[in-house]
Amino acid sequence: MPSDTPEPNDAGPGPATCPAARLSRSTRHNDGHQVVDLHTYVPYLLSSVNNALTRGASKLYLDRFGIGIVEWRVMSMLAIEPRIQAARVCEVIHIDKGAASRALLSLNEAGYLSFEAPGADTRKKVWWLNDRGYARHDEILAIALGREEQLIAGTDPEDLEAFLRVMRIMRGNVERMK
Repeated sequence: MPSDTPEPNDAGPGPATCPAARLSRSTRHNDGHQVVDLHTYVPYLLSSVNNALTRGASKLYLDRFGIGIVEWRVMSMLAIEPRIQAARVCEVIHIDKGAASRALLSLNEAGYLSFEAPGADTRKKVWWLNDRGYARHDEILAIALGREEQLIAGTDPEDLEAFLRVMRIMRGNVERMK
């Protein structure tokens, strides 16, 4: 009978699809078919955690501040690196130009941004948070940091540092995969 519930590390017979240095496999067998093991397949785990975090943060920030997750990410980027163009926002936080443009427009209409447009080319606008934008950023940042603390609660500090090292490696690997 088919099982919808993944069994941890039930790889079964078949070709190995993981590097030799890996202790667990990213697949298992279900009714004679090789399938992803949701307990060990890294892309699923990353996506699952990120989607759940994003969904929760977006609802919270929209309910409290009227700011969605994309606007928050743009706002955060402008705090990290003030006086930048939309293209730089897209490059660093990996959102498409349309999403960045909509977020900048929304944040600007809400009174959180300032900009200058050198010459007639509006694509070259340079954006930054104004005082009102920094105040809102600081409010949301406090919540975001609290959520991060909840996420990592119970994690051994050495395990967390190892995780961060691995994430930085994977982040670099993703760039080379394109």
